[in-house]
Amino acid sequence: MFTGIIEAVGRLDAREQRGGDARLRIAVGALPFADARLGESIAVNGVCLTVVAFDAGHFEADASNETLALTTLGGLAPGTPLNLERAMRPTDRLGGHLVSGHVDGVGRVLDVREDARAQRWRFAMPPALAKYVAQKGSICVDGVSLTVNAAGADDFEVALVPHTVANTAFAVARTGDAVNLEVDLVARYLERLRTTP
Repeated sequence: MFTGIIEAVGRLDAREQRGGDARLRIAVGALPFADARLGESIAVNGVCLTVVAFDAGHFEADASNETLALTTLGGLAPGTPLNLERAMRPTDRLGGHLVSGHVDGVGRVLDVREDARAQRWRFAMPPALAKYVAQKGSICVDGVSLTVNAAGADDFEVALVPHTVANTAFAVARTGDAVNLEVDLVARYLERLRTTP
């Protein structure tokens, strides 16, 4: 589990094809990494990946075909900045919201507008996710916990404060970029309960 509070912006160093899927090598940037362990989970642009090798400044993770096909990770070029968060501990503060690292769909940046010192970002989303996205609810975009300001049938809007822009990969994101979306866990489970006989 994660909180959606980004700890560092890393970078995709390499993607190596292996047996039909891929191994990713990721530079950790300023991520606290001195006590890294094999098998631990790290959210990479909102995708939960398992550490299979590491050194002081990098880790490697295998990405299945499912992950490569259903998230943005399959299309990222080496050098792309990545939002990183290590899995939360039971004693951590929950500054964002509960995030599983299981991406529900890929969206796209539609536009960015200045709003005083903040920025208003509007994202397209798959229409099937609309029922899970509510005004003033939570959504995770590329691993970042955000509050929904407005929600439509196939888009939603959030406000990013200067700290969020400066300390995440949103600092280099542009209109048209693809993003990983994870809807609120509670909404997902409520829908399952509602539709299961």
